[in-house]
Amino acid sequence: MIHTLEESPLYRVANPRTIAFFGASNNASSMGTMLLNSTREAGFDGAIYPVHREHGTIQGLKAYKAVADLPEVPDLAVIVLPGRIVVETLQACGEKGIRQAIIVSGGFKEVGGDGVGSEEALSKIAENYGIRLLGPNCLGVANPYGKICTTPVSFEGPPGFIGLASQSGSFIVQMYNYLARNGIGFSTAFSVGNQLNVDLVDCLEYLAVCPHTKVIALYIESINRGAEFIKVAQAIVPNKPIVALYVGGSETGRRAALSHTGSLSGPDHLYDAMFKQCGIIRAQSITEMFDICGLLGSMPKPGGRNVAVLSHSGGPGATAADICGRVGLNLPAFTETTLEKLSPYIPATGNANNPVDLTFTRDIRDFFLKIPQILLEDEKIDMLLVYLFMPQDIVKKKLQTSGVSEEEINEFVDKMNQAIENIAGELQQNYDKPVVGFTFRSMEEPINKAFIKKGIPVFPNPERAARSLQALVQYYEIRERFN
Repeated sequence: MIHTLEESPLYRVANPRTIAFFGASNNASSMGTMLLNSTREAGFDGAIYPVHREHGTIQGLKAYKAVADLPEVPDLAVIVLPGRIVVETLQACGEKGIRQAIIVSGGFKEVGGDGVGSEEALSKIAENYGIRLLGPNCLGVANPYGKICTTPVSFEGPPGFIGLASQSGSFIVQMYNYLARNGIGFSTAFSVGNQLNVDLVDCLEYLAVCPHTKVIALYIESINRGAEFIKVAQAIVPNKPIVALYVGGSETGRRAALSHTGSLSGPDHLYDAMFKQCGIIRAQSITEMFDICGLLGSMPKPGGRNVAVLSHSGGPGATAADICGRVGLNLPAFTETTLEKLSPYIPATGNANNPVDLTFTRDIRDFFLKIPQILLEDEKIDMLLVYLFMPQDIVKKKLQTSGVSEEEINEFVDKMNQAIENIAGELQQNYDKPVVGFTFRSMEEPINKAFIKKGIPVFPNPERAARSLQALVQYYEIRERFN
């Protein structure tokens, strides 16, 4: 295991000071150009050297006919060229003294035939010159903190806390907007492609010591170095959680992995056992992986498996209670003290037992702050799950029927939304217990956006919320076992 970022072969891949781009042109739609522009849009402030045999200027930057003509040795080469000239390009990079590369180009072992021989040629050149590279057949790296993004779509949203190592490059790109909408994001994301001489193990070691990474996510089609993977993962888990999605376990997944990156996948039960041995939490879908990562990186350690469910509708509350039980969480009875404190806020039509069913409330602070405070202060409660439902049009219609003007209605709604945001902030700051919301409404509704903005995850159904809470508990149980 490494102890600092600088020890990692990925350090200057993810944190280059200078970059040479091969394959960028004045055609804005070419892959090389899109990658160059994404890096510039990420705010990269080092020197960028386009290499092009014909043009003297590429996207407003001075270009060079050959890598040998560059005024200095770049930290990183990004190669987006036809497969037939990638080998000679990497050779020229080695001769120049470049020791880190990203090979985006495909057409190597994943296609079989001559591609296998071409990848072997790349491997020999890399070994001869001591080059460490991501790829081939990858999209490189996205590091918003280091201001580099070698993907065709620019990074979206603020930098986050999820470190990702993926055998799928486009998987990284497709998650930018999804994560940003859910108030989370990548710290650094690596696309390893065919894993020629940098693999998932190298990425794990880097992300383990990355100060911006709170939780590590893995998209796996196969693992090359099984023993090293287990050893490194076991060393990381007591300090940082690892969540993995393995897609090669079924026959259809195995065939897809082979055609995608040339990976030879193993049986599902083998990976399941390996993950358990390592203390890795296995996700069953992409959404589940990031649901769990979001919670692990943002929520405090729960004291146990006991959940309080708060709802103002019986059906959603009962559904949440049922799914919590199914995933191994408990809904204990509240203490007598808690029941006494709840009594003034529960109408005759409501229910103060767990799950709490308020049926309705006249004061939003009762539902969103006072009752949650009472529940979180109960010594028998470790976590709080809240059902969020407050359509703006209902509030507006009530005010309209009372003769309130449109201007006053809008002003009232704005103040109400700000109040909810402030309340969400209070819950997050003042209680060292996980608080999670779920809803069946749009995530774009102000109430949901307010909770997400203040760091409280909101899920589109109780199943995803409960599974994520269960994984949160599971990780800390794993950590205690490892320690």
